[in-house]
Amino acid sequence: MIRTLAVKADGTLERDLPLEQLDRADISWYWVDFEAPSEDEAALLHNHFHFHPLAIEDCLHFLQRPKLDLYEGYQFYVLHSLNPDTLKTEELDLFVGDRYVVSFHFSRLNEIDSAWEAVSADAQSIQLGPMQVLYLVMDRIVDQYFPAMYNLEDRINELDDGTNRPHRVITRRLFRIRSDMLALRKTIVPTSEMLYRMLNMDFLKESKRYKLYFTDIYDHLLKLTAMIESNRELTSDMRDHYMSIKTDRMNSIMLTLTVFTVIFMPLTFIAGIYGMNFEYMPELKWRYGYFAVLGLMATVGVSMFIWFKKKGWLE
Repeated sequence: MIRTLAVKADGTLERDLPLEQLDRADISWYWVDFEAPSEDEAALLHNHFHFHPLAIEDCLHFLQRPKLDLYEGYQFYVLHSLNPDTLKTEELDLFVGDRYVVSFHFSRLNEIDSAWEAVSADAQSIQLGPMQVLYLVMDRIVDQYFPAMYNLEDRINELDDGTNRPHRVITRRLFRIRSDMLALRKTIVPTSEMLYRMLNMDFLKESKRYKLYFTDIYDHLLKLTAMIESNRELTSDMRDHYMSIKTDRMNSIMLTLTVFTVIFMPLTFIAGIYGMNFEYMPELKWRYGYFAVLGLMATVGVSMFIWFKKKGWLE
């Protein structure tokens, strides 16, 4: 599906104009949105707009890293829209020129719809042109990163409070959280690097107002990056803590088993001696031999048990 939005010089809007009419002299700038385009519609990126083949290839091959490429006459942006609940990312590609914005995505994005409605509702406030649309879209995309991060923090806090749960369950959930955090980091950090590059480019240095807008987004990304690093350290400490507890518990179990094994070793030795089938063993004919051996075994076992307990090996 292709939809168009054209802003005329007097601030009025025209919607759903054919692509051939978007270059009219009375149109100040326009926005073309490709949503889940067909092959014929996607071919218009080359046939009508004549974008660079490498940029078109990036549009058609999911999933590119968030980035900014500069081409003659326009900038090409790759952004990631994030579902805060599933942490699934959707790629959004933007071509931004002096008189146009072309957005390209294979699924419906709430951020695009929200920015589209904002432009449609008040075109006078969007007279700054395509760069303002870029800001609107990028700001809404970055805003969706915060609920995802807060959700991860809630899961970490819930995990930290669940001390009565089995360590195996806690460890499994902890590694799942770290995996989700890594996926989030792969989106936020490249986007932050892209914004840093934008803020140091000439086309933004010429406009202080645009730079203020994108600096605000960059500050949000820096905050998100700091939150990711902080929570990664927290989960690392929690992982090390639970692994230490697990190791300590295993060592305690092994120590207890070893103690009882050592206690039964002399008892087994005594039982082995008197279990031999030799005929001329002195104690075999003794009337109280059986009880004497049992007493000896009990004395040895209890003595070793008391000695190990005093050593603290049974705690």
